[in-house]
Amino acid sequence: MKIKLTSVYVDDQDNALRFYTEVLGFVKKADFSQGPFRWLTVASAEDPNGTELQLALNNNPAAKAYQQARFEQKQPAAMFFTEDVDADYERMKARGAAFTMPPTDVTASKIAMVNDTCGNLIQIAQLKWNG
Repeated sequence: MKIKLTSVYVDDQDNALRFYTEVLGFVKKADFSQGPFRWLTVASAEDPNGTELQLALNNNPAAKAYQQARFEQKQPAAMFFTEDVDADYERMKARGAAFTMPPTDVTASKIAMVNDTCGNLIQIAQLKWNG
């Protein structure tokens, strides 16, 4: 068994697509609509056929409450890994990303936190060990 898809709730799918592709550097995988429903996914440019991230509209009251609670508690909606958090921090900052935490050393990793402009905090992490 393997993970093929996971989701993050967003309050604006067009804005999310812009952020996740233009700022984070992911690639769009799927984008189609059926009535009011839009299926939108992105994937890592480094592994475009790997795990996809669905940018799911938070038009459900439970989804909206969940998303808002995580944001208010400063809990990341997702964590993405990098080989060089400092370089990615500078690259994303130059593309307009608003970081709520610059690269910071923590136990076994270095992390940064960015606001995805769609209602979420996203953690960028670099492991300090080969694992």
